[in-house]
Amino acid sequence: MPAVPSGGGPGSGAGARTARVGRRVRRWLRRGWRAVAFLWRRSLMFRSVAITVMTTGLAIAIIGTAVMISISNNVYSQRRDQIESESARATIVAQGIFDAATAGEDNNQSELETLQSEAQQAILSNTTSPGGTSIAIERSPNQSGPQTVQNVASQGFPDAVITDVLRKEVGKNTGKLSLQPVRLEDDGRRQPGLAVGSTLQIPSAGQYELYLVYDLSDAQQTLDFVSQTLSIGGVALMVLIALVTSLVVRLVVVPIRGAAETSRKIAAGRLDERIPVRGSDDIATLARSFNDMADAVSRQITQLAELSRVQQRFVSDVSHELRTPLTTIRLAGDMLYDSRHAFEPSVGRSAELLHAQIERFELLLADLLEISRFDAQAVQLDPEPVIPAALAADIVDEFRPLAERAGTDLQLATPGGHTTMQLDAKRIRRVLRNLVGNAIEHGDAKPVQVVVDSDARTVAIAVRDHGIGMPPEDAARVFDRFWRADPSRKRTIGGTGLGLAISLGDANLHGGRIDVWSRPGEGSTFVLTLPRDERVAVTTSAIPLPELDESYDGPRAVREEQD
Repeated sequence: MPAVPSGGGPGSGAGARTARVGRRVRRWLRRGWRAVAFLWRRSLMFRSVAITVMTTGLAIAIIGTAVMISISNNVYSQRRDQIESESARATIVAQGIFDAATAGEDNNQSELETLQSEAQQAILSNTTSPGGTSIAIERSPNQSGPQTVQNVASQGFPDAVITDVLRKEVGKNTGKLSLQPVRLEDDGRRQPGLAVGSTLQIPSAGQYELYLVYDLSDAQQTLDFVSQTLSIGGVALMVLIALVTSLVVRLVVVPIRGAAETSRKIAAGRLDERIPVRGSDDIATLARSFNDMADAVSRQITQLAELSRVQQRFVSDVSHELRTPLTTIRLAGDMLYDSRHAFEPSVGRSAELLHAQIERFELLLADLLEISRFDAQAVQLDPEPVIPAALAADIVDEFRPLAERAGTDLQLATPGGHTTMQLDAKRIRRVLRNLVGNAIEHGDAKPVQVVVDSDARTVAIAVRDHGIGMPPEDAARVFDRFWRADPSRKRTIGGTGLGLAISLGDANLHGGRIDVWSRPGEGSTFVLTLPRDERVAVTTSAIPLPELDESYDGPRAVREEQD
């Protein structure tokens, strides 16, 4: 017998199609759920209408259920009372027919069957069930003697619904009616019904049981119609409430959206934007209050902008104006400095101090001018092809004499950064001078590492010292202007207190950033991260914080070893 190929059975195709349909349905459900969740978070109108419709639907469901139960009970109770009355009357009529007969012991079977047929017709004439009534007359069990009258039943009588429980109840309650709800089969559909049992005394035949089965499908149709009407009315009411709610919420949401749009425009610098005011209701009051607030904020922003321009102009003018006397002082100071050996020792020392302070004053004026350009947003880059690793090597060579005088071992590692980038070399050099100079000054004659590395998105240059370090709260302020972690600490390199602030500005101009990590007694790490593509924001760095050590081999070297 040939083997069936694996997966090639008749059911495999259907199973695969079912799995695909299931995955497609789940995907649609997820998309629908995400869309609903998005609208729920973002749309006040959708949320308000949804909450109103859900609460209204719950209330309608509860009320409709209560009304439907009440109607069902009322309809069933009325039909039960009607059926019970008809059944009692039919039983009395049938028993009367048998009682009025002159049959005696010598009555033959045909005469009794004639009486039975007359009783059956009388019963049918006394029942008015719209759904129809089925009749059965059966001899009670445990009767002595021969059965002289046969059991009779109308056509289609549902014998299955006459349960043993009902038969026992009828036999036990002689002379009384016994009722039991039943289910009737009609063309495969189940319809409600009610079975009624009672006893009849037939002369010369003994006790018989009368069973009447009533079809209650008419009552069920009435209840179905009422239920359908309530459902349609409830849905229509929910739709109407949803429309009314959306209209009412729209009266509030539309002005709120207008206020939000106006706020965005004001935040974007369009200070003359205002919310239109219509009417004198609460929304109009809110619009007027918002416009008044916007006017006040606009005036304050204008005043602050004017003060900022005045401050920038003052700093720029002062810096420029000080250059002229500073140039004269510099010329005189240089002459005195060049002739310092001909003066007395105290006068020569004064000439040296004068020369050093004039140089620091020149640096301060240059930094103030640069800061004023940053504040005025008048700084532009002058990019040129630069290799970051080579640039860092030049800075390390420049500071190596200073490091040797300070007793610092200045180390350089360039596992990456050998690609050519478009950078403003002058500004990147200034950033590295500030970082390396600060590391030597605060390194306490301990090794300082300069590391250059790169990845697919960024090039990073890290400067790590093992000196005094700073607590985290001080590290968060190192880029503030004129801020010093330890004002009492002596500077070995003439600084102005603006170097790191200017360095951060230079990094931001390139689309990069400077990250800092520092701990007291463990040193500090500054990482300059520059993007390879200036259009892409920097989110990660090729050199992660918090620290580097002397054995640092770079992320690239680690990747090469893993490969």
